[in-house]
Order: sequence, then structure tokens, then C-alpha cells
Amino acid sequence: MPQSHNEMSFWDHLEELRWTLFRCILALFVFAIGGFASMRYLFDHVIMAPCSSDFVIYQWMCKVAVNLPFFPDFCDDSFKVEIVNIKLATQFFTHMSSSFWLALLLTFPYLMYEIWRFVRPALYDNEMKSVRWVFLCGTIMFFIGCSVGYFLVFPMTLRFLATYQLSAMITEQVSLESYMDNFLMMIFIMGVVFEMPLVSWLLSQIGLVNRSFFRKYRRYAIVGLLVAAAFITPSGDPFTLSVVFFPLYGLYELSALFVKEAPPADDEEEFDTESAYPNA
Repeated sequence: MPQSHNEMSFWDHLEELRWTLFRCILALFVFAIGGFASMRYLFDHVIMAPCSSDFVIYQWMCKVAVNLPFFPDFCDDSFKVEIVNIKLATQFFTHMSSSFWLALLLTFPYLMYEIWRFVRPALYDNEMKSVRWVFLCGTIMFFIGCSVGYFLVFPMTLRFLATYQLSAMITEQVSLESYMDNFLMMIFIMGVVFEMPLVSWLLSQIGLVNRSFFRKYRRYAIVGLLVAAAFITPSGDPFTLSVVFFPLYGLYELSALFVKEAPPADDEEEFDTESAYPNA
């Protein structure tokens, strides 16, 4: 049965929500201050790392490409993306906004805990076990998605777009705003995309989807995921496309494992012709 806290009045629940929000905002504020203090180092060694050829994923891809001829060339030591600032206040506001996004990323597990702590009193004992697992799994999958975005999706996209040349008369210079918009979008989108199994499980619990849905629409999903992968990484080579497509397709299949099987057909709806028409 739900715990005794569930007997609190509306105003008690509102007060508990207020303290939950206060603790979440306080955690974000504290981590944002820490991120602001360390942002110069993080910018040089983490955020701007994919802009040069010595980025760890480029070095690893270069070693792999030696034995696999269909790999794109990652051994170009001259690769470097030049980031320029156009507006006067952009660097300061980027410093502030990056500190907030870093704080949101680092406090994500704690924010999930606070949400769990708030909804826990309204749950039954059997529901608590499932929801506890859901919050833990969702947090882990979010960080895996962000890692995939940082180490694979964003570097591949950046390397293709930064080296794409429409005319030799055009000098490639990337604005700080454009770089940060794409950097944050790629990482957090992949973090959200990796929540697909969790969302599928929740939809299954309320009866909106089941395993037969994934089997029925698998071919359409493959086409849709290929289009999504091509949109995320607009590169022409099949390797870069597959780097994004296969994790997305793996999430689709993993989501199918998280949902319930289709309910058996109702025997009462299936009736035999002779019983329906005894005089025929």
C-alpha cells in the first residue's frame, strides 16, 4: 500500500514540492559556481578538444583506419577548427550558460533522486521496486547517450562540416555561438534519445505499446532511423552514418525488450460459426 506520507494534505504536498524545488535549485547553483570557476580549463581541454587533430577519438580512428580502407581519413594532423567571437558579450554569456549546462549534467543523478523522493510516498510497494529501477536505468542511459554524443556524434559532424568546402575562396571560421549551439544540442539530444527504452517501458506500463508494435514497424523504424542518422551527421561516407545509425537501432531493439508482450486474444470475441448460427 502507499506509505503514510500519502495521507498528507494538499498544502503539505505543496510544501514538500517547494522544498524539493529548493534543493534542486540549490544543487544547480552550487555546481554552476564550481563550473564557472573551472570553465576556462574545461573549455581548453574538454569543450574545444574536438577542434584539433589530437582529440582522442581521432587518434583512435586513425589507428583503426590503417587496416580498414573504407574508413574516412582521420590521420590528418593539420585538422584544426578556428573558433572566432563576433559579438562583444558572447564569451561572457557563453561562460555563464556553459556553467549552467555543466551543472545540469553533473547534478542529473541528484535531480532524479529528488524526483524519486517526491513521488515515492504515493507508490505501492511493488511499484516502488519498478520505479526505483527505472530512475537508475534512466540516469545511466542518459550519461551513456551524452558520452556517445561527445565522443562520436559531435566530432564526426564537426569534422565533416568544418572540412566541407563549397569554394576555395571561402575561409572557414566557426563562430563561438554556432559551435556551442551544435555542441550542446548534439550531446543533450543523444542523452535524451538514449532514454528511448525507458519511455517505451513507461508507455508499455500504461498499455499504449507492446512488443508486437516493434516487430510490426521494424522496417519503417530502420528507414526512419537511417533518415535521422543522416540528418544528425550530414556526412556522405557510410562509416559516419553507421556510427550514428547502429546505436539508434540498438536502442530500438533494446526498447522492444523492455515492453510487455501483446495480450492474448480474448476468447470471448472469437466465436464459432455453428454456435452463432445453430439452425444454419
